[in-house]
Parts: sequence; structure tokens; C-alpha cells
Amino acid sequence: MASSGEEPSHGSPGWAGTEPVLTPDSPQLDTGEDFEVLEDEEEEEEEEDLSELPPLEDVGRPAPREDAETSEPGSADAAKDPEEWLDVLGSGLLKKKTLVPGQGVDTRPRKGQDVTIRLKATLEDGSVVEENPALTFTLGDCDVLQALDLCVQLLEMGETALIVSDAKYCYGAQGRSPDIPPDAALSLEVELLAAQDAPDLELLRGKEKIELANRKRERGNFFYQQADYVLAINSYDIALKVIGSSSKVDFSPEEEAELLDVKMKCLNNLAASQLKLDHYEAALKSCNLVLEHQPGNIKALFRKGKVLAQQGEYREAIPILKTALKLEPSNKTIHAELSKLVKKHADQKNVETEMYRKMLGNPSAAGTPGKCKDKMSWSIPWKWLFGATAIALGGVALSVVIAARN
Repeated sequence: MASSGEEPSHGSPGWAGTEPVLTPDSPQLDTGEDFEVLEDEEEEEEEEDLSELPPLEDVGRPAPREDAETSEPGSADAAKDPEEWLDVLGSGLLKKKTLVPGQGVDTRPRKGQDVTIRLKATLEDGSVVEENPALTFTLGDCDVLQALDLCVQLLEMGETALIVSDAKYCYGAQGRSPDIPPDAALSLEVELLAAQDAPDLELLRGKEKIELANRKRERGNFFYQQADYVLAINSYDIALKVIGSSSKVDFSPEEEAELLDVKMKCLNNLAASQLKLDHYEAALKSCNLVLEHQPGNIKALFRKGKVLAQQGEYREAIPILKTALKLEPSNKTIHAELSKLVKKHADQKNVETEMYRKMLGNPSAAGTPGKCKDKMSWSIPWKWLFGATAIALGGVALSVVIAARN
């Protein structure tokens, strides 16, 4: 697996898990105040409310056998015909044409393998926006554009192909500033150079595991920027699996601490993505996993409070946000959220009080005067009757006493 430290060797942002370039039009990542955003990004920009998530599609087709019929997409005969276009998804939005035939279908890479390709990407007007002589990524892990992840698995070793992709399988409605405009289709010239099994996670050294987990996490941040929260969750899950895998190699205390830090960032960003998709129980679990290790993690406290608030649990959410505010008293986002929840909680209590009154048949504030009046009109005769009875009984008792004395 090619490593990616501070300057990954995988090419430009967005192609293979590298840190995305932030622009004024990009959603904001980590800042000190906005807890909707992600962890561990250097630049700070305004976050946009993005909708219309690009649909997720996967080929899900095994590589055809050599004896497959020529009418089947990706068959050996089709690959040998350099003029044959393959409609990869059957929608016309993603097509592949072989320019130079490869070494046979049995040389196609498998999902989970590390592949290396030569890449040249152009816009419809012929402008070159990407050239990489050796782009390495894990096939099927969504480390690169969806168009590449779907089509490279159909390439034979040594094959050169032209891939024409709709924007939804590239950079979508966001584009990539400054060179790729929104909703831009791309032509990708790809040559498959190598494919090999991914390294055994149990044998990775500490730094290698940290770099691999960070690369998957950064890819999740890229998808979060694109408002593709499902793929963001996928990338964060892969990063967490890398971190949580067993190891036959001893790590230094510093490496253990760094792995834990990456894990906390992944869980926090996972919770942010889950919250965007209204997956409240999953987001709550992610927050709790962070707080088990870092009880004072402000972002986890804030997001847990938001999750509980979304579930209507204001009584539980308010003290959690108060704890976060004590840790960072100047945070305006926590102040605003806490004020909003306190008001909602007060409104909720008023509604519950009125509901209990109706259930128990107790008079409401509006109906009290009339009912009290009725109650008083009945209470006066009873009081008078009780007093008169007492006087009468007292008189009888006095008469008996006098008669006894005589």
C-alpha cells in the first residue's frame, strides 16, 4: 500500500484519499465553533446546506468468464474490439471503450486489491485537469472517483481504456475548484499498470497503520464535503476497521496514542455524518464511544446533546450541553443550542402539564372561576345545614341535662 503522510503520493485531492482542497464554495470543516463540521482540517470555510445527494451505484457484477457470450458487457470479445463501447451501468451515464487490449479477463483486478493506474482526465472542451503516471488506491474502498472505482475492476492488466462519465460519478454538483466546474462530465484515459493484494493489517507497523487509517479518514472528509454522507460513513468505517484490527507487531506508546487520536477523530466525524442522515441511535453510539475514552471531548458532548435533542430528550440533553459549555464558555454555537433547548424544554413541560390536567380531570386555569363559583354555590347550603344541625343537637342535649337535674 502506498503511504500518504503529510503529502500523499496518490495525486490530486479527490482522486485517491488525499486531503481535499478547500475553496470558498466548499463546506466548512473543523472550526472552533461549528460542531456540525469535521475534525482535523487545516482550513476554515463556511459550510453550505447541500442537498440532492448523488445516488450510490455499484456494478456488483463478477468478471465474466472467458467463454461468456459476446453480448455480455465486458466479455473477452468486446475487450478485443477497440471500437466497442461498454455501457457499464446500463444508463448511458458511464461508458468504457478499450483503446489498447489487455492480457485477458483473468488478469482483471479484484476488489480489495491495491491497483496502480496511469490516469489522464479531461473536460468536454479538451482541457486536461488531471495527469498522474502512477495513481495507487484500494479497489472497492471508494478511495477514488466512483467512475474509476466502478470501471477499473473491468480493466485487464496492461489495458488502456477511455472512460466517459457523467458528473454524478465524478465531482457532481460541487465540482472541484478551480479547475472542474459544477456538473462537469469527465473523460478519463486509464491504463492498468499493476494489481496486488493489500498488505496484511496484522503485519503493518505503527506508522503504516496510522497513515492508512488517516488516508481513509481523509477520504471520508472529502465525501462529507460533497454532501455524500453515505460514502463518508463507509470511509470512516474502513478507517476504524484498520485501527481496530489485531496486530502481530508491537507499537510504541506514542504510536498507540496517535492511533487512539485518529480513532476519536473518525468516530466524531462518523457521528457528524450519521446525524446528517438522521441515524440518531448510531450517532449516539459513536458519541458514547468517544466519551468513554475522552469524557471532556467537546465535539462529542455537543453532538450527543444534539442527538438527544432531536429525539426529544431535552432533560438529558441540557446538562450535557452545559458540561460542554463549562469546558468552552466562549463557544457561541453551544450557547445558541443550549438556549434553544431550554426554551423547547419549557414549552414541552407546559404541554405536558396541560395534558396531565386534562387526563386527571383537573380544572384548567381558564375554567377555574366558573367552577369555583359553582362549588361555592353548593358549599353555602351545606355549611348552613351542618351548623343548624349542630345547634339542634346541642339544644336537645341541654334539655336532657336540665330534666335530669330536676
